[in-house]
Amino acid sequence: MAQKTDLVTVLTQEDVLTEEKASQVRVEQITSGISIEQIIQDKGWATESQIVSARAKMLNMPFVDVASLSVSPDVIAKIPESVARHYTLVPVTIEDGILQVAMKDPLDLQVIEFLETKTSLNIKPVLAVPEDIIQSINKNYNVGIEKEVTAALRETESEVDKVEKELKTLEDAQDMIKSAPVARIVSTTLEYAIKSKASDVHIEPLEDRTRVRFRIDGVLRERLSLPPRVHDSVVSRIKILSHMKIDEKRIPQDGRFSFAAGKEEVDLRISTLPTNHGEKVVMRLLRKSAKVLTLDQLGMVGSARKNFKDVIHKSNGIVLVTGPTGSGKTTTLRTALTMINNVDVNISTLEDPVEYSIPGVNQSQINPQAGFTFATGLRSLLRQDPDVIMVGEVRDKETMELAVQAALTGHLVFSTLHTNSAAGALPRLLDMGAEPFLLASTIQMIVAQRLVRSVNMDSMETYTPDEKVEKMIRESLGGLFPKEITPGKLELIRIKPDADTSTAYSGRIGIYEVLVMNEKIARLVLEHETADRVEEQAVADGMIRMIQDGFLKAVQKQTTLEEVLRVIQD
Repeated sequence: MAQKTDLVTVLTQEDVLTEEKASQVRVEQITSGISIEQIIQDKGWATESQIVSARAKMLNMPFVDVASLSVSPDVIAKIPESVARHYTLVPVTIEDGILQVAMKDPLDLQVIEFLETKTSLNIKPVLAVPEDIIQSINKNYNVGIEKEVTAALRETESEVDKVEKELKTLEDAQDMIKSAPVARIVSTTLEYAIKSKASDVHIEPLEDRTRVRFRIDGVLRERLSLPPRVHDSVVSRIKILSHMKIDEKRIPQDGRFSFAAGKEEVDLRISTLPTNHGEKVVMRLLRKSAKVLTLDQLGMVGSARKNFKDVIHKSNGIVLVTGPTGSGKTTTLRTALTMINNVDVNISTLEDPVEYSIPGVNQSQINPQAGFTFATGLRSLLRQDPDVIMVGEVRDKETMELAVQAALTGHLVFSTLHTNSAAGALPRLLDMGAEPFLLASTIQMIVAQRLVRSVNMDSMETYTPDEKVEKMIRESLGGLFPKEITPGKLELIRIKPDADTSTAYSGRIGIYEVLVMNEKIARLVLEHETADRVEEQAVADGMIRMIQDGFLKAVQKQTTLEEVLRVIQD
């Protein structure tokens, strides 16, 4: 109790609280039992920084503003990132064998003892704002990749020259590149990609440098820049790992290999493409340990979820998932197959490539060069006594016709299509040459989807949008708009002005529209009606449009309005 009173006293001495406010805080703390810090913050009478600074004075301990502090890489390296994140602490300085560490809880003697054992240094704990510590961790550890790679280049510059000069034969290249710093550059890049949960790595030769970008939560972010002189060596290293021809630079090549970082192992799909400044490499990361997501985790709720669950348990027909590349179609199909997978059902798939392994499912990878296409594979699958078939994509008329025939003969067929909306899939299939009466009788459901980034609430603030924005959301949602929110009382979230934008979002969820075939829509298909007319009828039948699902998730503070509009406009 004394410590809490002391905190009020310090804040009063600092002219943060008036005597009247200090008295009010003490009374409220006694009557409510809520902590003094919480009461002051809730009333907005002091910032978190002022409170933590006062706590430091109360404990006779230094307070450090780590948000504005640039920490040396040598100091950062003393404590692993995993430890820093777990205990919310960050190393600040090192001097005369004493490591100063900014901590959320500097009185935790067990953590201090653990740090002294791990670093073999004396630890001097200091206080800092927890949110600032997290930002400092994100800022200082995230740039570790560039520092590690730069160190590798600086230490062994002569070896890089040697590698570049002696790439005469495949055997020479393999021996040289394995022992070169290039191997360290590639492995460090991949370790960072895995750690940051990137889905793709782009290694792009520009005129004056090589740019390395990572696609994280669907957005490309540049994290590394390499000198152009090492580009060919880096590409050669990746080619060797992928079993490609390193001396062939005139044509695109594809390959794959596996890479392990700690306990996590990923499969990498590699693609090279000749450009005017050299070969560009894109590496797609496919995580072997990726968990199958539930419909809740996918973000599918309400009537969309109910319709989806009902249709995937039917015995025949076609289920299509549509959307652009990278919109999560494969993940949705994987969830659907997992939900219906049991010993009574024979499920077979044709994929390009097999991205995720599903236990108990027969998965095949097409090989067009060998004549094993979606169409030829589908013919073979029909002779394998399947109950459920998943075809990676309907790309042509032949595949589409075979899928329709499979559905007509008592099979449930899942596939994907590249269209912008659920209703747009039907005219697209008609354009491919599908017979309207066959589509009307075989299509069971079309799911259109996009992925929006989930928010890190620590980096967000609530705000009241202007009347024009609220009106737009209300008109779009209509009867779906929460009735308890009265006009002018809508609250949305956005990134705080001082937040680190690179960590404001974490993970992604889907926004969906689920169109279920019925007699009215079937009649529109037979009459060759437009996608707009089909969508109008589906909405009248209860379909929630994708933008409505996005607005609902923004209203529920699962994502930001800006993120929904970005994805829908894309």
